[in-house]
Amino acid sequence: MELARFRQHRRGGPQVGIALSIPNLITLGRILLVPILVWAIGSGEQYMWVAFVLFLGAGVSDAVDGYLAKRFHMTTELGAYLDPLADKALIVSIYITLGINGYIPGWLVILVVSRDIMIVGAVILSWLVGIPIKVKPLLVSKLNTVAQIAYACVVLGTVGFGYSWPMVTLALMALVAALTLLSVAAYVAEWVRHINSTAVKS
Repeated sequence: MELARFRQHRRGGPQVGIALSIPNLITLGRILLVPILVWAIGSGEQYMWVAFVLFLGAGVSDAVDGYLAKRFHMTTELGAYLDPLADKALIVSIYITLGINGYIPGWLVILVVSRDIMIVGAVILSWLVGIPIKVKPLLVSKLNTVAQIAYACVVLGTVGFGYSWPMVTLALMALVAALTLLSVAAYVAEWVRHINSTAVKS
């Protein structure tokens, strides 16, 4: 079995199992940053620059672990679950904390968090009714994640370093809201299509 895994690794195929590869360890580190980020934001404006640096580092690490996994064929089944979990834990926690402390509008926090709850709920419902669906990241979802990270970085930088970019902040906020709504519509359409196609086949 080990020889088969080695051959699959050399061919560039995904590694099956729960091996903790370097990208997985980087992803775990991103998850461990979440409580520190929440503490930094909640501790007042004097620590906001710390939150900015950590959040920016987390964003860079997301790109790094993805590059390493693809470039050196270190993709694993565990990583396929850990990476989106880390992204959601990071973004949702940051947005909730920023919203509670009054740095971003409450309606945007509700919109961002509700989107993720709806997606998770749809996946769970699909499993419960015996029609499991594999969630694939859509292009609009990837763009939404980038916009969410950019907006959070601007907000953290604005508070942490005293800069003021009202037009940029407003534009990014509108972009996050629009892409969040578009991604919800796209996932709902994909979910309905999956349910209907499975029902027809059965």
